[in-house]
Amino acid sequence: MNNSVIRFILGNVVFFLGLFLLLPTLVAVFYGEDVWVWYLVVSIPCLVLGLISILNKPKNFTFYLKEGFFCTGISWVLLSAVGALPLYLTGEIPHYIDALFEAVSGFTTTGASIIDNVELLSRASIFWRSFSHLIGGMGVLVFLLTVIPLSGGEGSQFNLMKAESPGPSVGKLVPKLKNTAQMLYFIYLGLTFLEFILLLISGLTPFEAINTAFATAGTGGFGMYSDSIGGYSVASQWIVATFMFIFGINFNFYYYILFHHARDAFRMEEVRMYAFLTFGSIAVITLNTLSMSQGLFDALTHAAFQVTSIQSSTGFSTVDFNQWPQLSRTVLVILMFIGACAGSTGGGMKVSRFVLMGKSVHKELVSYIHPHSVKKTLMDGKTVDHETVRSNNVFFATFILVFFISALCLSLENLDFPTVFTAIIATMSNIGPGLSMVGPASNFAFFSDFSKIVLIIDMLAGRLELFPILILFHPNIWKDLFTKRNIPNPKYAGKLWNKK
Repeated sequence: MNNSVIRFILGNVVFFLGLFLLLPTLVAVFYGEDVWVWYLVVSIPCLVLGLISILNKPKNFTFYLKEGFFCTGISWVLLSAVGALPLYLTGEIPHYIDALFEAVSGFTTTGASIIDNVELLSRASIFWRSFSHLIGGMGVLVFLLTVIPLSGGEGSQFNLMKAESPGPSVGKLVPKLKNTAQMLYFIYLGLTFLEFILLLISGLTPFEAINTAFATAGTGGFGMYSDSIGGYSVASQWIVATFMFIFGINFNFYYYILFHHARDAFRMEEVRMYAFLTFGSIAVITLNTLSMSQGLFDALTHAAFQVTSIQSSTGFSTVDFNQWPQLSRTVLVILMFIGACAGSTGGGMKVSRFVLMGKSVHKELVSYIHPHSVKKTLMDGKTVDHETVRSNNVFFATFILVFFISALCLSLENLDFPTVFTAIIATMSNIGPGLSMVGPASNFAFFSDFSKIVLIIDMLAGRLELFPILILFHPNIWKDLFTKRNIPNPKYAGKLWNKK
């Protein structure tokens, strides 16, 4: 393993975390809150240690996919562990495991909380929770690719981006991978700014608008108030719902639209299926909840908001959907599993995986009926290679395995089944609220420290598509790290990427 480049990347993560922590420090100073001291206490060591690592540049930047996965997993663990310190040191979350749960939930854009009364938090901490969604939405390592020079070839950079980007496949929008990362962030921040402006127009204060825009952009769901978005105007709710839907779409779609490839954009099967699931679910829930609503528009508003919130994995709420009829709750749970599109800021197992799985099942049925036929699996008019189908199947199997192990661990708490079941899927799919005791009107504070740690691992594993976190539990990766200080041959660094 190329230890020097791992140290360099982790140093950059720590350095930029220090810079990010200066923002809530400034918010605290602006509002006259004394918590600015604790944000600065954490920020300064991060800046110093990070700067030392950055100045000590490695001679060889080349690394394989295993380094990319390991570096990604460790980066997110480090990001969360340090990012939790200000919440703990300020005394606003006096138990570190709780602070860690909140920080992980923020960076992974889950939005599950252990805080009973959000209004009691300082404005600096409210801002930090929301801003952590913005950081984690697109990914901190994707951000690094936009601002730091990583030599070592496109293959090495691709190995880093592949480990953090959600979805079954990662590709380049433009010839240079760094330009791809910059393009993604341009679209990401542009949409965030647009939502911020629209929320201001709808009547929100600047502080409310910026925090809500951050949480929506990252599809995170941390609200500024205990009723989430329920106290906002209907106009604001529709703006948020619209942007939750927008941020759940594969960002390739927006690239195609912006650069005159509209035909390619609307050819994307995943986006079409995502829209079909969203609007179909809204129709079903609207009709199912009409009798308990104040008219058709009220039912449509709440249905549209909750469907886009759950499908995009944002987790905002305007109503306690835990009180909805069984059909509506079942639809929401199904959407928790499916999630948003690959290449978006949303969570879940991704629509593209389910589309690909459906095509694989259809292909298998055809092979039974016509044993000698040769049928290719197509996606967006292009042939899907066997390796992609295989990795898709492995992901499904691994997801279910992690889900069952987590359920077994949480069953030790002797809670009801809906609580355990939806708590796990809400954290693994980075949704936030579930049903029963973890519904939108409740939180995760009642879980034991052991269960919170299990859910923390689930949040990280879900955000990073399982394997960058699971690889940290493999003993061989640590053996390579501490006993084999071999540096990969640059000649072969891009081999895996070129194969793709």
